[in-house]
Amino acid sequence: MSSLPTSLTGAPAPGAQDSGAITAGVGAQPSPSQPPAAPAVHAVPSPTFSPLYQQIKALITRSLQSGEWKPGEMIPSEMELASRYKVSQGTVRKAIDELAAENLVARRQGKGTFVTTHHEDVVKFRFLRLVPDEGEPHYGASHVLECKRLRAPAEIARLLDIRTGDSVVQIRRVLNFSGESTVLDEIWLLGANFKGLTAEKLTEWKGPMYALFEAEFGTRMIRASEKIRAVAADQTAADLLSVPVGSPLLSVERVSYTYGDRPVEVRRGLYVTTRHYYQNDLS
Repeated sequence: MSSLPTSLTGAPAPGAQDSGAITAGVGAQPSPSQPPAAPAVHAVPSPTFSPLYQQIKALITRSLQSGEWKPGEMIPSEMELASRYKVSQGTVRKAIDELAAENLVARRQGKGTFVTTHHEDVVKFRFLRLVPDEGEPHYGASHVLECKRLRAPAEIARLLDIRTGDSVVQIRRVLNFSGESTVLDEIWLLGANFKGLTAEKLTEWKGPMYALFEAEFGTRMIRASEKIRAVAADQTAADLLSVPVGSPLLSVERVSYTYGDRPVEVRRGLYVTTRHYYQNDLS
């Protein structure tokens, strides 16, 4: 059973002095021949210091990353975690509050706290920002155009923080909503994380793509950063999305990250917004 590093729980020993000064030979008197001691230099707080609950949050996240508690499983109670890390329940509660706000865990009244999964609505629609003008958000039918393994071009390598030429998986697909071609996706994934991913697996999978990545490849998307701009459809996009060349499209470039803020996916999508809009909630 792990416990906190001493830097998290350590307190001055009884009777110890905590003046913030660096001293030598505490209690020794300077000889008359020695010059007067220089003024005490107070320690400067480390810029890397973080509150205790943030350190507990980091330890819980580390357990999530290692797979100690898998998606869908219940994590130990606040009392058990407080005992494990030798801190108060209030500190643990504050750490879990932040994890819940980030959709890494979810509290269920009367049941406990569970690791969220991309199969759940609370997370499933978190990364789906395309909302129909009428009706509820839902995933469209995916038509996979290709899935192949190749060497990373320079720009993709930079975004994924790997070397140019490293292995990546490229996916191209069209998403159809209500029978209409609405999204053209080009997706680049870290090759090391997605060994064995094929067009057949993508086609057979009926849920969200991120749920497949989580269930089959142990890679969970935690957050994403996006850039959005308006573009005109070129010939390829026009053909695949059944719109005239030059039609306005919404271009969305996303970099998705897993635990440890590690980039694992670059996604470039072209969206037809005739019957949809792109919703982003700010908080």
